[in-house]
Amino acid sequence: MVADSGGGTPISTTEPRINERIRAARCRLIGAEGEQLGIFNMPDAMRVADDLALDLVEIAPTADPPVCRIMDYSKFKYEQAMKAKKARKHQTTVQIKEIKFRPKIDKHDYETKKRHVIRFLESGAKVKVTIMFRGREMVHAERGLAILERLAEDVKDMCIVESQPKLEGRNMLMLLAPVKKEPVKGEKHAGDEKPAAETVEIEAEEATVAEAVTDEVETTDAE
Repeated sequence: MVADSGGGTPISTTEPRINERIRAARCRLIGAEGEQLGIFNMPDAMRVADDLALDLVEIAPTADPPVCRIMDYSKFKYEQAMKAKKARKHQTTVQIKEIKFRPKIDKHDYETKKRHVIRFLESGAKVKVTIMFRGREMVHAERGLAILERLAEDVKDMCIVESQPKLEGRNMLMLLAPVKKEPVKGEKHAGDEKPAAETVEIEAEEATVAEAVTDEVETTDAE
């Protein structure tokens, strides 16, 4: 949303009003060093900021009177942007991939899907493993449990079972999370070795694999 300043120029409502855009008649003024200067009429507060070659920024517009602070607003915005960028850099996004099994899956299909599970775990993604039951297959839910336990055992060196097998409706679910590898001294992190563009290509390739897995499930069901 934007607001009109009165002169026809749109002003973002997400940023504080500064200098001549401040509409209040007076304000409680805070100095450039954070000191309380008292209550000033707005022209006087503007004059103090101008004398210091700084900006007057309305930081608490709902207070009575509003609170304004003297600061270098451009420098403040730059520092805030750098802090936000640094915070985003340290954030990690964990993807969750899903692999679907049938309780009567044959050995070949099991090995194929296990390789997909290993691939996803090695890429750092969590894997939701789903056993899909149909009709009277629910009577033998232990078959699905056996598949999940077998899979967890086969990949135990590279993951932990974050969510133990449980029934949800006609599906049995288990969530696997990759084991975090301790960085080897002197070894580059994975993020340092691959540029952002390559990461996007890898994610796209994994999405294609996931679609192929789904196609395999549908083919098996049709049979």
